[in-house]
Amino acid sequence: MLRLISVLSLVCLLMATSCMAQGPPVLDTDGNPVTRGVEYYVNPAVTDVAGGLTLVTRNGSCPSYVGQVPIGPGIVRGLPVIFNPRNPGDTVITENTQFTVAFSAASTCVRDTAWVIGEEDTETTRRLIVIGGGEPAIFGISRNQAPGPYTFGYCPPCNTPPPCGRPRCGIAGILEQNGTRFLTIDGPAFPFSFTRA
Repeated sequence: MLRLISVLSLVCLLMATSCMAQGPPVLDTDGNPVTRGVEYYVNPAVTDVAGGLTLVTRNGSCPSYVGQVPIGPGIVRGLPVIFNPRNPGDTVITENTQFTVAFSAASTCVRDTAWVIGEEDTETTRRLIVIGGGEPAIFGISRNQAPGPYTFGYCPPCNTPPPCGRPRCGIAGILEQNGTRFLTIDGPAFPFSFTRA
């Protein structure tokens, strides 16, 4: 629990200071900086649990959610994503960059494949990440120590004068239900790596 609180604090701090300082670049699996507009596969940094991120559904119906490809023989990469920094001048994703994420793929449920914070799962109170149908969520990437795997963090933008109150920030984790693995906010943190498509 203490580790989760420290990770949440780190992500909130990084996202709050994103306009003030440039952090180290987020690196892909080849050691190159992750860049705006380039397609990447988001893969688990933990082996033998599941494949990369993709579109999944609940009960076989729309909407589509962000989830993981089931584990299988060979490399299962999922669908590529594109990171779009909020600051138009940013081309490299750093550990302080705020950005939106969208799959670079088509969906039968919606045209827009941007990641959006969706409904709260009633059993776990964790928020699912859906695609389309709302304002794209603002994410950040951090890591506990270098070198090490990366985690996604989410913090809603503050649209009110200071103090902002208590925004419901969170760390991306995986929720498994009936054999489907969903990407959620509210942890526990799940580590990822990025491979250029």
